[in-house]
Amino acid sequence: MTAAVFDALIIGTGQAGPSLAARLSGAGMKVAVVEKDRFGGTCVNNGCTPTKAMVASAYAAHVASRADVYGVVLNEKPHVDMKRVKARKDEIVRNSNTGLENWLGGLKDVTVYRGHGRFTGRNQVRVGAETLTAEKIFLNVGGRPLIPKMPGIDTVPYLTNVTMMDLDFVPPHLVVIGGSYVGLEFAQMYRRFGSRVTVVEMGPRVVAREDEDVSLEIQRFLADEGIGLRLHAECISVQKESEGLSVGLDCMEGAPREHGTHLLLAVGRVPNTHDLGLDLAGITTGNGGYIEVDEGLRTSNPQVWALGDCNGKGAFTHTAYNDYEIVADNLLSNAGRKHTDRIPAYALYIDPPLGRVGLSEKEIKEKGIKALVGKRPMSRVARAVEKGETNGFLKIHVEQGSQRILGAALLGTGADESVHSLLDAVYSKMTYTEFQRHVRIHPTVSELLPTVLEGLSPLG
Repeated sequence: MTAAVFDALIIGTGQAGPSLAARLSGAGMKVAVVEKDRFGGTCVNNGCTPTKAMVASAYAAHVASRADVYGVVLNEKPHVDMKRVKARKDEIVRNSNTGLENWLGGLKDVTVYRGHGRFTGRNQVRVGAETLTAEKIFLNVGGRPLIPKMPGIDTVPYLTNVTMMDLDFVPPHLVVIGGSYVGLEFAQMYRRFGSRVTVVEMGPRVVAREDEDVSLEIQRFLADEGIGLRLHAECISVQKESEGLSVGLDCMEGAPREHGTHLLLAVGRVPNTHDLGLDLAGITTGNGGYIEVDEGLRTSNPQVWALGDCNGKGAFTHTAYNDYEIVADNLLSNAGRKHTDRIPAYALYIDPPLGRVGLSEKEIKEKGIKALVGKRPMSRVARAVEKGETNGFLKIHVEQGSQRILGAALLGTGADESVHSLLDAVYSKMTYTEFQRHVRIHPTVSELLPTVLEGLSPLG
């Protein structure tokens, strides 16, 4: 059988793949795109897009429940119609993935193949009955939820961040195993929809990679909303019950078992690299199955690049898109770009959100950097007071000698947006004194960032 020959072959249509296809085809290359499922990958179908749509619904429910605080009188107690919440989310997702599919199909010199792509040689991929070859191959295959090996997990039904998207009802009691980013977003979301929610976390605090004061403040306001937190759960097991399930715990405090009606597993993700025939292409994987890449995202096979979640160099939509930019610029402009040049930045979309950029306190101490820290509670930020949303604080770290801004943890209303001015400052190695000279708009959260830097003290 004759193989179809292309200049470039892209497997997967997450954040990096479609943009790369457009860029390469625009440069005159003949491009093949392979997709086995829905277009758009995790972000569009069961990640950023649907969850943030549901977070918006949960926020609306939360504001409605506090309407009297704002002087607004409702004639009846607000309630959540989960079927309508799901329908709104589904429409947003459908518009995104069908729009992407139609756009890709209309690109000049791009051929779309539906099916699972698997290597049969170093530059050869099989898709159904088709064999495709290309000088350059790009893997953008994403990841999937990790199902932990814990006693009893095979005896009970459970949900993941993917199957949660199918719910059109409010679980009476949702038990979330995993107190990190995905778990906390769903926990707060469903508490606001009306579920009783318990979060089970093996560690001593939630989102343990964050600074301790950040974790403790998040724990405080989640508990204030009625979310149960079971920490130090070191020996977790599950078992079926007559009216749901129970989770066995070995916690320092509280009952030895937590009973619930539904279980969400939110303990991490694994890359979709297990069924690609990588060995036949001479592609090396490392711990956890992530594809090993160099600074330009090229694999051990010099004809193949890995972008997005599958390379372990970032688990975010924005880092996947940056992977595309790095690869495209290097191939078409010999730009010499590297993934190691980017500054870590991300957000946790609980309410209020956490915006993070640069080095954390732990990283600063591990590197032996002499640093200063400025901190201001959101209760002293006019915009937060006016909105009636004063949970959280603003915290910025500065190198003592050079005075350059090292990083920040902004936990509060609008933090996912206001963190970007600090991101630009970290990239440009700006001193905090220069940062303070820039005039900002009032009333905003961002205008208080220079003020945070007025009260710097040594980092202990």
